[in-house]
Amino acid sequence: MLKKTAMLAIGLTAGVSLSAQAGTLEDVQKRGVVSCGVSTGLAGFSQKDEKGQWSGMDVDVCRAVAAAVFGDDTKVQYKPLTAKERFTALQSGEVDILSRNTTWTQSRDTSLGLNFVGVNYYDGQGFMVSKKLGVKSALELDGATVCIQAGTTTELNLADYFRANGLKYTAITFDTSDQTRAAFESGRCDVLTSDQSQLYALRIGLQKPDEAIVLPEVISKEPLGPAVRQGDDVWFNIAKWSLAAMIEAESLGITSKNAADLVASGTPDQKRFLGVEGDFGKNMGISNDWAKNITLKVGNYGESFERNVGQGSPLKIARGLNAQWNQGGILYSWPIR
Repeated sequence: MLKKTAMLAIGLTAGVSLSAQAGTLEDVQKRGVVSCGVSTGLAGFSQKDEKGQWSGMDVDVCRAVAAAVFGDDTKVQYKPLTAKERFTALQSGEVDILSRNTTWTQSRDTSLGLNFVGVNYYDGQGFMVSKKLGVKSALELDGATVCIQAGTTTELNLADYFRANGLKYTAITFDTSDQTRAAFESGRCDVLTSDQSQLYALRIGLQKPDEAIVLPEVISKEPLGPAVRQGDDVWFNIAKWSLAAMIEAESLGITSKNAADLVASGTPDQKRFLGVEGDFGKNMGISNDWAKNITLKVGNYGESFERNVGQGSPLKIARGLNAQWNQGGILYSWPIR
């Protein structure tokens, strides 16, 4: 009896597991689009233009997932979310994936019912001030008024940094990054603190961007990446490997321009990536050309970086830590084999 009960329990557990794993992919396929949570507007990461078209590095992750699932990167429905709204939207099923300049932390990974699928931008918190303030270092900010976006890791990082250095400050919090920028520009605060990438994005939105500077200090580690709900391993794998494919494509020298040609002429590693060999797509419940579709439709990580935040963009951010591991950075993908 005990043996039968144990076997029944195992069967029930397996049934629950399989049911959970099947959920999001089936829902997405029935709906015909991937529901993607993005920011309310951040240049280089997720921003909507006057024609209603979304672009940015975070947007490209969602496009990659759609390309993997449907072979079509346009099958995405974007949901703008504030920092305070983002986790609830993912937990409730309002979005299938959260790709919104979100820092991967231990508490978020273990207590919010979500899984981070990787890092699509290595960042760190910094400070932006007006040149008129005459400040060259964050250590000169004692007594400053600081604009912060609520519901972010910047609040605790700021408190830790100022306390560790014996500095005092007054915080003013806002729900959106646009509100923090407006408050900074109007002179309501002396300093705007956020991830450095966000500071550069907010600076180009100022009426006089040349009158603001980003100070040299980087006071935290901010690995930014997309997340999905826990308990759905199939969807977790698809999201995880969609991001990994963008990184691996660059490492393998596969681009949106040469991917089609390499199907016939590529190396063994390139052919595995492109789906010519192996069943790496079928293992996730999607077609074997999933990675090829991502590269053709969205491009590799380097292409995404350059057009959105790199030298081909108004932000002109250097690759830095976000360069490939063999090019002076720490960007590294798991092999597809």
